[in-house]
Amino acid sequence: MSATRVSPLLELAPALGEAAQLIVLLHGVGGSSQDLLGLAHALQAQYPLAAVVLPQAPDPMDGGHPGWQWFSVQGINDANRPARVRAARDVVLELVAAAQTRWQVPAPATTLGGFSQGAILALEAATIKDGAVGRVLAFAGRYATPPAAAPAQTTIHLLHGADDAVIAAAHARDAYERLAALGGDVTIDIAKGVGHELHPALVATAIRRLQTCIPLRLWQQALGG
Repeated sequence: MSATRVSPLLELAPALGEAAQLIVLLHGVGGSSQDLLGLAHALQAQYPLAAVVLPQAPDPMDGGHPGWQWFSVQGINDANRPARVRAARDVVLELVAAAQTRWQVPAPATTLGGFSQGAILALEAATIKDGAVGRVLAFAGRYATPPAAAPAQTTIHLLHGADDAVIAAAHARDAYERLAALGGDVTIDIAKGVGHELHPALVATAIRRLQTCIPLRLWQQALGG
């Protein structure tokens, strides 16, 4: 495979050898597959055996605005958001499964990351299909509906700006408390002075979490749980 496939699907081949890990990154509403290239390169610099896949949302923005969307935000509210997210979630799960097959990387070695709308879908996908990926990096996201159960086979890393005026950091705190109460494997990091953005501080924190956080399930296996 070539190192990079041009839009709408970008794929970065491992810098070294065959793929041993897979990272799938979902852009935010109004964005494109190229928006998360900076994050992709930062992650691949630390994980040279990782293939990085950046899909583009299937639908153009409503109203003729530039960019692409995973689901419509026109007239969105707490009542209709869950149904829209559910519909888009299945598209994401299909994209992840196809990438795992294409790069021959299993689910436990797959990280699903997303920013804003992409993070919403990453959280939803990992919750509805436990074990579809090993880790989630949710930048500035939220749950459309509080989860009834926490995934047992997926570690979730919540990353948010304290000054986010689009999706308040309170959503990340609520998600953390909910997952923790359900026995989930979850971390949270909220950066002071950061708004609704993929800030370098959050990217650095995400990399640190990936490098230092041993999944809870592995601890439990080691302890005979």
